Amino acid sequence: MKIHLTSVFVDDQAKALRFYTEVLGFLKKHDVPLGGEDRWLTVVSPEEPGGTELLLEPARHPAARTYRDTLVQDGIPLAQFAVTDVRAEYERLRALGVRFTQEPTDMGPVTTAVLDDTCGNLIQLATPPR
Repeated sequence: MKIHLTSVFVDDQAKALRFYTEVLGFLKKHDVPLGGEDRWLTVVSPEEPGGTELLLEPARHPAARTYRDTLVQDGIPLAQFAVTDVRAEYERLRALGVRFTQEPTDMGPVTTAVLDDTCGNLIQLATPPR
């Protein structure tokens, strides 16, 4: 068994696609119209194009909005992405205008930073222990 798909709830799928591909560097995997404005829209890591997909899911359901908004209010990231060097990625993304709610911080065996994905979520970047 393995994780095939996970999702983040987003306010605007087109805006999320731009941020996750053009800024974070993911690749669009699937873009299937579902009727109306909604799409089955996934991205993947360029390092693992056949790997786990991230669904950029519309945050229309009231429970999804409440959950996501409460996490943001409390400063809790919705997801975590692994990067080789958090400090280097922080500098790269800051230069692109990304807003961070937590600068790179050493937390024992890992270094983390938290960014605002501009679509309603906080995302944690982490350098895994070596």
